[in-house]
Amino acid sequence: MPRARAPAPAEAGGERPRRLRSSPAIRGLVAETDVRPSRLVMPLFVASHPSAAPPGLPALGRRTAEATAVEAGRLAKAGVRNVLLFGIPDRKSPDGRAAWDPKGPVPSAIRAIKASHPDVGVLADVCLCEYTDHGHCGVVVDGTVDNDRTLPLLARTAVTYAGAGADLVAPSAMMDHQVAAIREGLDEAGRTGVGIVAYAAKYASSFYGPFRDAAGSAPSFGDRRTYQMDPRNRREALRELRLDAAEGADVLLVKPALPCLDIIAEARATFDLPIAAYQVSGEYAMLRAAADAGRLREADAVAETLGAIRRAGADFVVSYFAGSYVPGPDGGP
Repeated sequence: MPRARAPAPAEAGGERPRRLRSSPAIRGLVAETDVRPSRLVMPLFVASHPSAAPPGLPALGRRTAEATAVEAGRLAKAGVRNVLLFGIPDRKSPDGRAAWDPKGPVPSAIRAIKASHPDVGVLADVCLCEYTDHGHCGVVVDGTVDNDRTLPLLARTAVTYAGAGADLVAPSAMMDHQVAAIREGLDEAGRTGVGIVAYAAKYASSFYGPFRDAAGSAPSFGDRRTYQMDPRNRREALRELRLDAAEGADVLLVKPALPCLDIIAEARATFDLPIAAYQVSGEYAMLRAAADAGRLREADAVAETLGAIRRAGADFVVSYFAGSYVPGPDGGP
């Protein structure tokens, strides 16, 4: 049987895309997307009493403020120069008042990091779920999270973190007008230089479970669907993003990341602000479990998923893989 003849260059329009895939050097030269450590943010859990990470999830352990500063220094040496802090208090209360305690876990960690590693960028999550005894993200009145009673508490928490030295505060409670309340609070406190990373499009996702275990923040009743977004909605996400941008957000964040690549892409196309995405604990656990079972190679999967998030339009990614991510010749571990 005669061998099929390859089309002549003229017949194929001279198109041979494989020419630019011939080696790691050439692929790196023309790569459209990179995932450098400087584009990653590592979440860290701070508590007065450290605890080991759950089996198979090494990034979800709790550290003291001092140990958090040591870890931030290690990350910075590897090129991951920014961390996102979550606090677990010794005592919880109905209003989550430990969140704005200047001696609490997050302010203590911020001061420790800035004292030993002043060039590390510190983002501080602003929410009450880790601090309330009911596990919801705001004040509960008659069984319902009261939006407007929660706003001044979020603002007070943000001002406390800013006073400790945080570079950016990241409100994640999904209360209406939380960005405006925090911006007003920061400005009145003279903290006009502290930026806001708004969890603008945060869905009520099934991928948050490992985080809630690590942070001890699972709600004791009901769920968070009255304030976190319905995963079926796209237009609503754009509305939330637009509102937070109008209220003074400096960065707009989409959470979770992989199930929301379309939202990240639309945010990038719509807004001039930096766009961030959070590769959440369930995404981390899913990839880790598959790798531990021998179903995939973790390094390749991490590079591919982080690359997809960046390709969709995220300027930076919060990821539990940040602590172990070292770019290789093709832009991955």
